[in-house]
Amino acid sequence: MLGLIMAIIDTSIVNVALNNMAGTLGSSIDEIGWVATGYILANVIIMPLNGWLTARFGRKRFYAACIVIFTVASFLCGTATNVWQLVFYRVLQGLGGGALQPTAQAILFESYPPEKRSGAMAIFGLGAMVGPAIGPTLGGVIVDNFSWPLIFFINIPIGIVAFMMTLAFIRDQEYVKRDKSPIDWFGLGLMTAGIAALQYVFERGQHDDWFSSSTIVIMCIIAVVGLVSFVIRELYDKNPLVDLSVFRSRGFTGGNIIGIVSGFGLFGLNLILPLFFQNVLHLDATTTGFALLPGAVATAVSMPIAARLAKFIDGRVSIAFGMAVFAIGAWLMGALTTDAGFSDIFWPRVLQGFALGFLFVPLTTATLADIPRTRMSNATGVYTLLRQLGGSLGIAILQLVEQRKEDTAYAALASNVTAANPAVAAMLHGTQNTQQHLQALMSMVQQQATVIAYNSVLQLCGVIFIISIPTVFLLSGKKPAGEIPVAAE
Repeated sequence: MLGLIMAIIDTSIVNVALNNMAGTLGSSIDEIGWVATGYILANVIIMPLNGWLTARFGRKRFYAACIVIFTVASFLCGTATNVWQLVFYRVLQGLGGGALQPTAQAILFESYPPEKRSGAMAIFGLGAMVGPAIGPTLGGVIVDNFSWPLIFFINIPIGIVAFMMTLAFIRDQEYVKRDKSPIDWFGLGLMTAGIAALQYVFERGQHDDWFSSSTIVIMCIIAVVGLVSFVIRELYDKNPLVDLSVFRSRGFTGGNIIGIVSGFGLFGLNLILPLFFQNVLHLDATTTGFALLPGAVATAVSMPIAARLAKFIDGRVSIAFGMAVFAIGAWLMGALTTDAGFSDIFWPRVLQGFALGFLFVPLTTATLADIPRTRMSNATGVYTLLRQLGGSLGIAILQLVEQRKEDTAYAALASNVTAANPAVAAMLHGTQNTQQHLQALMSMVQQQATVIAYNSVLQLCGVIFIISIPTVFLLSGKKPAGEIPVAAE
């Protein structure tokens, strides 16, 4: 859990510190954006290889090595003296952190008997779901009161403790045979190129104006060719880097579809909400972090409740309930105005956070329930990757919708702010500086257009979750407690 929490928090903690980093390192906002992008790119490359790397090196050795890489890279990040040095260290950190989440999930899932796995996933979810909300809060406090290198240095003592505990308590699985086959370098190259190119498109598409950029077009071609070729190669390989046979499980396939949707909402809102709070409500970094915190607390409360209810109700009912409540929270958040205060934010965030517990615990349990233990590390790596890609897709789409909606709203509102409009003429009547007052009105128009755009995006998240509820029927029904079979080896 310590390794997991470090990796999860570092995905979002740097977002509130990018401006400070840019000022200190003398870089542009565009350049400093690669500090976040580089970490995510490294994450998604290593995630699907989790099963293969675990089989080749052993779980204990592999997990301990990832913690060491992550911790050392964290130290190096805090000592960086220019932006590209920091980006390089963040890529190293991402290579270590990308394996921590799926490996931790596999360890927890296998350590509990089938009838207690909902409880195990509740424990795992405290890190996986609460971490993204804690990141901006912690980052805001550090940036506003200390200096940005501390957001990396705080990983060092945690990493040391996690490493020592891994050596003391983590055991290699006796039922997993060590993979000593030659490395498929060509397949590895196809996978790396395809996933990295796809993630690049998601991360930079909005910034580069999508398909008007030749770079984005080339990356799309690389992603399609690379991933299609890789999938075909893996299906016919006797010793695949990524075992795609796990998708023969209906539960695993259905769970991943829902996971992509939930990743869309979770990662998308984690980006949109801080921007909404800072750009519309004009909250500082620390206050923004604390405004997000009620959601994390609500998730921590709901997860053990969902785990206990899993013994009595069909998991699909719990998942549908979580999706519906999350949709309500997102819709309410999309009804805020520029006059909204902390109390107006509080309850929508509580609803969103509370919903995640009922969504995450049964979804993860149902997704992995039919996967043999020998394939668990592979399955958790694929599951984590697809949820991450779903989140990246969500962020890309929501950014596109927000920008287009803001431009449309601004054009519609600004068309009426002219001296020819009787209402505007009445406001300007008797003023000494007409142009200055018109500029002030246009500034108000821009602010209202921004509010309209963010509200539309937030409510779109709610609509997506509502229309996705029928996907729960892709999952198998609840098995009676105590009768959940262990999947055949």
